[in-house]
Amino acid sequence: PIRKNFIMGAKEGSSYRQDVVAVKSRCWRALTWLRGTLLGSNQLANDGHVDDENQERGNWSGRLDFFLSCLGYAVGLGNVWRFPYLCYKNGGGAFFIPYCIFLFLCGMPVFCMELAIGQFSSSGPLTCWECAPLFRGIGVGMVLVSSLAAIYYNIIISWSLWYLFASFSNPLPWAECGSWSTPLCSGRLHPVTENCNNWANLTAQSNGTCWFSGRDANGTAQSYLYGIYNASLARLHGIFVRASSNDYMNYVALQDKLGSFLHTGPLRWDMSLCLLLAWIIVFLSLSKGIKSSGKVVYFTALFPYAVLIILLIRGVTLPGCGNGLEFYLTPNVTKLSESGVWKDAAVQIFFSLSSSWGGLITLASYNRFKTDCIRDGMLISICNCATSVFAGFVVFSFLGYLAQELNTNVKDVAQSGVGLAFIVYPQALMKLPGSTFWAILFFLMLITLGLDSQFTCVETAVTSILDRWPHLRRYKTLMIMTFCIVVFFLGLSMCTPGGLQLLTVFDDYSGAWKVMVITILECVCIGYVYGVRRFVKDVELLTGPRIAGFLPWRYFRWWWMACWCFLTPVIVGITLVFSWVKFEPSKYDGEPLPLGAQVFGWTLTLGVLTGLFAWSAASVWQMRSDPGQLIRPTRFWDRRWFDSGVRLPTCRDSRSTRGVAITATSIATKLRKSKTKPRLITL
Repeated sequence: PIRKNFIMGAKEGSSYRQDVVAVKSRCWRALTWLRGTLLGSNQLANDGHVDDENQERGNWSGRLDFFLSCLGYAVGLGNVWRFPYLCYKNGGGAFFIPYCIFLFLCGMPVFCMELAIGQFSSSGPLTCWECAPLFRGIGVGMVLVSSLAAIYYNIIISWSLWYLFASFSNPLPWAECGSWSTPLCSGRLHPVTENCNNWANLTAQSNGTCWFSGRDANGTAQSYLYGIYNASLARLHGIFVRASSNDYMNYVALQDKLGSFLHTGPLRWDMSLCLLLAWIIVFLSLSKGIKSSGKVVYFTALFPYAVLIILLIRGVTLPGCGNGLEFYLTPNVTKLSESGVWKDAAVQIFFSLSSSWGGLITLASYNRFKTDCIRDGMLISICNCATSVFAGFVVFSFLGYLAQELNTNVKDVAQSGVGLAFIVYPQALMKLPGSTFWAILFFLMLITLGLDSQFTCVETAVTSILDRWPHLRRYKTLMIMTFCIVVFFLGLSMCTPGGLQLLTVFDDYSGAWKVMVITILECVCIGYVYGVRRFVKDVELLTGPRIAGFLPWRYFRWWWMACWCFLTPVIVGITLVFSWVKFEPSKYDGEPLPLGAQVFGWTLTLGVLTGLFAWSAASVWQMRSDPGQLIRPTRFWDRRWFDSGVRLPTCRDSRSTRGVAITATSIATKLRKSKTKPRLITL
């Protein structure tokens, strides 16, 4: 009986030899399936590439897959936890003016340019710069930036998972000041009157606090902080009352007060498991590349909008929400005269669209050749900015409510970044009826907001490797798994009590101003080296004579040419210089991080720039026999080739390429002269 139960599929009365054969057959089928999944055998059938225009790389199953993937990539955590605070800080509603100006002058042109580059070349960021081999290093910079972002972005998702699991309790664990809290936790302080005269054992201190000195019920002498009789005086002495959610984050959830950058502390197994779960979700969603992630984004890209609408409906019904919305919308026009406001608007619009990270090129490279990427880019850019404004209404409606509950001003509770997501919002949600439901909903929204961006960062790195070494394409699933495992182990360093400070360094230095350098190089490459006139002709082949079906490209293109050649690089250059002039070292909790953290951050920055220029230098060395090839398109730039027997000039044949513009237009002209019927194929 034991043998029959162990050998699955054994029939009643069968011989032992037959049972063994049955087990071997099942094991062989299991190994064959595992090999097909990990090593990519029969990759075309598994990934559904049979009906794709590009049989080798594959295409999106539908245009909505691409649109939602780009929207989810552009709309991230920064739209929810950074833009509302910047708006309040820089003049309220007046901040919308520079924000919208930079959207049309800087953000949207770069966004659409990268979509067009990826779609026309059908290549990832590492191999799409064949239009001018001198600028191949741009792709290396993009891949390094996306890889660094993938390391720390999943850490934020793991924190959200940790809070999500903690939210399945009633009351919420941060609702009261537990044994983990500090003496300044709001739940531990008692209301006291002026000079602490409501109890004989209280002593008023000059810093605005009241101390209890006496004996407890057992007769043991004790002395502790009892309350604060003058909050303003206490703040002057650096004494601030902490919300219970603040202490919960600092000493329980993230434990950032128990470690530092130089002394990170031991590895936390609970947070490590959350990080492992986050990477498992990412791997499963990307296991079949865009064919699987293109379906997952239907939930991860749309669910945050549903939650934001629900939270807004709940927020505007709370007492005090009007004060918060007034803080958010009241314009302070005088702020527009400050250069810092314009710099913040340019930086925010630039980074909120996730341009120059390589993700947009990667996503567009899987488009079919005839796709109106300019229309999609314009629409996604506008949706991204509208989402930021909409999220501001949600955030400040809850901030107004929290300020009224704490009997303080909105400016005293307004925060950005991690503080807003894991301190302010949890504090506000715990005061609502049904707080468990609202907390679960909120942290699910944070998880889905982060996953979309994480999908694209991982896909950017993997796609670049597979495009550079195509023979690895049949092992795509294995490559994705390897990348996830490697980056998971790199991220474990942030699953320690000092992990938040390390993440702050990654966030401040992994993108920062070097992404602006990449943008300027992109504009120089397309606008002046490859030629903006040549590029707009290539774009017309993608979109047709009209953008979105009604905007004539031959008139509309002049705006894009002006932006790509002059307006965008000048604006980004001015912002870059201003960032250098006003540079401040990375800070944590209002204090500069130690010198070791700053050195590590600059090492990340120099590493990206070194990789960028070294890769370009390698191209110079490779083409040293004919330097003119460095600024001429190679035969890999336009991936549309026609099987017509016509020999097309390439940059590897210097005699046939002098003065020849190798574009899709020139290819089509040569084919017409050959009087042969072309057939579209894809290499």
